[in-house]
Amino acid sequence: MGFMIAIDGPAAAGKGTLSRQVAEAYGFHHLDTGLTYRATAKALLDAGLPLDDEKVAEKMAQEVDLMGLDRDILSAHAIGEAASRIAVMPAVRRALVEAQRSFSRKEPGTVLDGRDIGTVVCPDAPVKLYVTASAEVRAHRRHDEIVAKGAEADYDAIFAEVKTRDDRDMGRADSPLKPAPDAHLLDTSEMSIEAAFRAAKAIIDAALKTK
Repeated sequence: MGFMIAIDGPAAAGKGTLSRQVAEAYGFHHLDTGLTYRATAKALLDAGLPLDDEKVAEKMAQEVDLMGLDRDILSAHAIGEAASRIAVMPAVRRALVEAQRSFSRKEPGTVLDGRDIGTVVCPDAPVKLYVTASAEVRAHRRHDEIVAKGAEADYDAIFAEVKTRDDRDMGRADSPLKPAPDAHLLDTSEMSIEAAFRAAKAIIDAALKTK
């Protein structure tokens, strides 16, 4: 079994960028688990199927190809909205968690990022990071990201969206977003991605030495 690194945190905290950097630095496989929910949602939308039928959503979740997740396609706003609706379904979560766990065992190692990796998907991971930032900072990042792509963005609406998403993720009954008890906290509010990577690397190197 490979060396597992679990990275959790709220939206726009920087965990995705950090996860990809870590995976590249160590030659590990990377999985953005949020994309697995988006891929399930896209499959339902493409097939014209309802988003409120748990049995149908579960079947789609069981068929998701974890190696064929296209971030650019799956980042569409409509897919994200649909994903947030099916992500609260216990049967969908069970199906995708099983697939994510299977992925996490790849050699020589894996980096999984999401919202319940350290607490539910890979509770035995030797390295758990919880990447966070203030809601204001995360909303500004999301706003700047949209503007940089040449689109219109309303900061107040984005801030409200971030807060709503946090409440939903942290308040759900099944696998709520929270740091694992033994997770290392990385607050990136005042931290560059380079500084966050250096902090993460120090933690991972120390864990690899004791492997």
